Amino acid sequence: MLQSPEPKYTPNAVPPANNYTPVKPATSPMDQANIGRSLVIKGEVTGAESLFIDGRVEGTINFPDNRVTVGRNGTVAANITAKEVVIMGKVQGNVDCADRLDIRSEGVLSGDVITHRISVEEGAILKGGVEVRNPAKKEQKTQVQVQAQNKPEPPKAMAAAAGNA
Repeated sequence: MLQSPEPKYTPNAVPPANNYTPVKPATSPMDQANIGRSLVIKGEVTGAESLFIDGRVEGTINFPDNRVTVGRNGTVAANITAKEVVIMGKVQGNVDCADRLDIRSEGVLSGDVITHRISVEEGAILKGGVEVRNPAKKEQKTQVQVQAQNKPEPPKAMAAAAGNA
């Protein structure tokens, strides 16, 4: 009369198929390389992901499509080329940003800057030249240069003949 609500175990029964597939994100939210506090790198650092520097880097840093962040403990003696640069530590060298430079209140930058947008918080130190470029003008110049290259030259023989007439 009293039966448990659970089904009885049958040794020949096939277990249900596991249809659960975990969802994989398209990109990891923190695709970022880290240079830790105790690391010292001398030479060229390049990559195709964002970079966080909390150690020391000397040489060149080239991440043209990503962000480079210099942490509070980071010390950089290098030229930096990146899409975005965030400085919370010390940087000595030129910075070339395709998009934005952000110098936080505890950040120090000694070097020239070329960027489209810049943000310098109160308390930050910036020593060097700053060139803020307009991305629309750069695209217009490129289009004008392409059009000028595609113009056919007048035939030289005709130009000489026109001068004799």
